[in-house]
Amino acid sequence: MNYEERLQNVSVLGAAGKMGSGILLLTAVEMADLKLLPENKNKSFIINAIDVAATSLNGLYTYLKSQVKKIAEKKVIQLRRVYQGNVDLIENSEIIDQYVDDVMKLIFFTTRVEAAYESDLIFEAVVEDADIKIKILSLIAENNRTDPWFLTNTSSVPISELDSGARLNGKIIGFHFYNPPAVQKLVELITTRSTNNELLEFSRTYAEHLNKKLVPSNDYAGFIGNGHFMRDLLFGIQMAEKLSGEISFVESVYAVNRISQDFLIRPMGIFQLMDYVGVDVCQKILLVMRSRLHDDNLHSSLIDKLIGLGIRGGQHSDGSQKPGMLLYEKGKPAAIYNPDKKDYVAVESFRISVDTRLGKLPSSHKPWKEVVADKQRDGFLQTYFREMMNSDSLGSRLAIEYHLNSKKIGLDLVKNGVSGSEENVNMVLLTGFFHAYGPINSFLDQKKT
Repeated sequence: MNYEERLQNVSVLGAAGKMGSGILLLTAVEMADLKLLPENKNKSFIINAIDVAATSLNGLYTYLKSQVKKIAEKKVIQLRRVYQGNVDLIENSEIIDQYVDDVMKLIFFTTRVEAAYESDLIFEAVVEDADIKIKILSLIAENNRTDPWFLTNTSSVPISELDSGARLNGKIIGFHFYNPPAVQKLVELITTRSTNNELLEFSRTYAEHLNKKLVPSNDYAGFIGNGHFMRDLLFGIQMAEKLSGEISFVESVYAVNRISQDFLIRPMGIFQLMDYVGVDVCQKILLVMRSRLHDDNLHSSLIDKLIGLGIRGGQHSDGSQKPGMLLYEKGKPAAIYNPDKKDYVAVESFRISVDTRLGKLPSSHKPWKEVVADKQRDGFLQTYFREMMNSDSLGSRLAIEYHLNSKKIGLDLVKNGVSGSEENVNMVLLTGFFHAYGPINSFLDQKKT
C-alpha cells in the first residue's frame, strides 16, 4: 500500500479537541489535494472525524470550513491550475468555494468509533491518559481487518507502552504535533525498537507534505518538549514559592512570569504558558512522567490546588485564553489568582512596586519579536547576557538563575538519553516553543566586564 492508498480511508480520534481538530484539518487538506490529482479522479477518499461529544462536532464543522477557506485564499493561484478544466469556475471566489466544498465532502462526522474499523490510517488525539488510549486503540485493532497504522499525538506517554498495551506489534508511532497543529512547524517523532519501517517512512513523507520539521525523540515519558517544559515550569513554581517569603504570592507569580518572559526574552512567561497549555493538561503530563520516570520531584502541589479550585486554563474555541493562574484582558495578563482568597488580584495594584523591586531590564534589551527577526541575534544575545551578568538587579540575578537551570534541564535530557543531541533539544525549544534561542548555549560562559 503506497502513500496515497494509505490516505484513502483515515480516522481521527478526538477530532473536536484543539489538537485533533488541527490534525483533521491538515490531513483533510492533504487528502483533498491528492484527490484532485488527475490520476486520482475516480478514487474514493474519506476521513472520519470521531469524537465523543456530538455538540463539539457541530462546532468543528464551522471551524474546519472557515480554516479551509483561509487555506484556499492563500493558494488560489495554485488552485486555478488545479481547476482549469472546470469552465464553470471563473472568479477566485468560485474557485475558493469549490475547494472548500471538495475538502469538506471528504469529512464524515461521527461519535461512533466503529467508523475507524475500515480505516488504514488512524490518528489518535484523545485525552492524555494511557488507559483510555490503550482501551480505544485495542478496540480498533481488534475489530479492524485492514491492519491499520496508528499515529499517536501523545505528548508524554511512552510509545512502547501504548504499543504493548494495545498489542499493535510496532504499527504505532509517536507523531507529536505542537499546538496549534495548523501553524506550528514542529513535530516530535518518537519510534521504538519495534516500530514498523514502512510506517516510519510514511510518517516522514506525510511530514514533508505538510511542511513540518521532524525532530526525533527517544521513547521516554514526556519526550523532549514536555521533558524540558514541565521541569522548567516546576522550577518557575519553586522560584515563585521562594519569593513569596518576601512578597505576596500573587506578586511573586507576577515577578517570575515577567522574569521568564521579559528578562529571558521569551514569547510568554512560564505561568502564561502553563495557562496556554492548560493547568489540567500540565497536571496529567506530570502524573504520566512522575509514574514512568519514578521521580517524585515531577509534581506540583500548587497545580493540584489550582485544579481542586476549578482553575484549568486552556483556550476557547476562537483561540482566546481562558482564565487560569492569570486572568486575561485582550490577550494580556491583567490579574493573578490567589488560591488562599480564591479570587484574582489586579496586576495594576502591585505592578509598579514589583517592577521597582526587580529593577530595570538591561539597556540593550529588545522585545522577543524583534529578537527572533534579528539575523544577527547571536551577537545581540551575547551582548545582552553580558550586560545581565554585570547587573546587580534582582531581576537579572533571578533571570540568570532561571536560564542556568533551563540549560541544565536541556543537558540532562541529552545525558539521560531522551534526546540524541543538544541540537535536537534546542530545535524543539526554538521551533515548538518559539524561543529566541535554545537553552543549551554559551551566553553565560563569558567573563564579566
